[in-house]
Amino acid sequence: RARAIYKYALDRVPKGQAEELYRKFLAFEKQFGDREGIEDAIVGKRRFQYEDEVRKNPLNYDSWFDYIRLEESVGNNDRIREVYERAIANIPPADEKRYWQRYIYLWINYALYEELDAKDVERTREVYSECLKLVPHKKFTFAKMWLMAAQFEIRQRNLKAARQILGNAIGMSPKGKIFKKYIEIELYLGNFDRCRTLYEKYIEWSPANCYAWRKYAELEKNLSETDRARSIYELAIAQPALDTPEVLWKEYLQFEIDENEFDRTRELYERLLDRTKHLKVWISYTEFEASAGLAGEDGESEEIKKEVSYHEQQIERVRRCRAIFERAFEYFRTSAPELKEERAMLLEEWLNKEVSFGDLGDVTLVQKKAPRKVKRKRPIPTEDGSTVAYEEYIDYIFPDEVALAPNLKILEAAYKWKKQKTDDTDDV
Repeated sequence: RARAIYKYALDRVPKGQAEELYRKFLAFEKQFGDREGIEDAIVGKRRFQYEDEVRKNPLNYDSWFDYIRLEESVGNNDRIREVYERAIANIPPADEKRYWQRYIYLWINYALYEELDAKDVERTREVYSECLKLVPHKKFTFAKMWLMAAQFEIRQRNLKAARQILGNAIGMSPKGKIFKKYIEIELYLGNFDRCRTLYEKYIEWSPANCYAWRKYAELEKNLSETDRARSIYELAIAQPALDTPEVLWKEYLQFEIDENEFDRTRELYERLLDRTKHLKVWISYTEFEASAGLAGEDGESEEIKKEVSYHEQQIERVRRCRAIFERAFEYFRTSAPELKEERAMLLEEWLNKEVSFGDLGDVTLVQKKAPRKVKRKRPIPTEDGSTVAYEEYIDYIFPDEVALAPNLKILEAAYKWKKQKTDDTDDV
């Protein structure tokens, strides 16, 4: 009778005034009740606490998550759904993604609950649909929600619905993750024409995205569509802006090498050098020449190939590789003399390559160009322009600079003499 009175009172007394009543009911159950009764009392008290929290701040989504976890531990489907529905009704006050980050997980958890725990397919589909209608996709979107909805339909073997969801996502709010997953699905199903269409839309949406260009070319390469792959690479490197052009160029070069198109590879390297004279490009070019075939290997007959001995091929490789090193060294010496460290690194690579050539190598070619390292000090400027400290750095003195030094000293002495004569004339 006492338990019945407590429960009757708790159902009717306003929650704001029932805290003391809950405390006494819990003490009563601990004293007289069994384990199930105690657990019910504890759940009731926690439920009261969460109700109080969400009443004070309905937008505190962490409190809603805690409340939902409590109800899921009890296992009453109707109460779980009721709390979920009450939680998702508290839409963020502004259309800014940062306000929606936690809120969207209420929908995700709701959908997963309906699918995995309640095993209600139609309600799951309805949850995904309502969520996707609610998000203001023109301002921001959640790729995760689109993908989860599509994957749910795939699990139901409803490929048409999954394609429709992903198509709507690309049409309303395209994102890289959505393109990647959609292409992955179509590739798994062997629908290569659909993959091509998706890659074209991907590139149209983000023409600077090297990942999309590379994967598109990789698809054609795997399908043995060499000309199509090459055309895609050409279109890619012609773009005015790319996010990672060095990766794209590297893959294009490797593609031509794998196809044994060595003349095309050399032409590509020359085009790349027209755009950048970076040290890594020069070194990569020399590595290619040191290991690649001869200029006419691609299309010549077997008889002509047999006429060229292995030794002669090696000599030609060494000659080509050395020529690139000499071009690179000359560029750094004349066009970029301030890049002394890069020039020294180039010579180090060149020396290692000459050693690797064995009897065909000539280390003296590099050694006579090698610089001398010296430690120098330079001032560290401050904000007001004054110098309060110095830092040490390594400078490189190259042989050609040493040869020019005496002439520079003569010119400097002549300048000082002329300046002194001018000053003497002014005094008179």
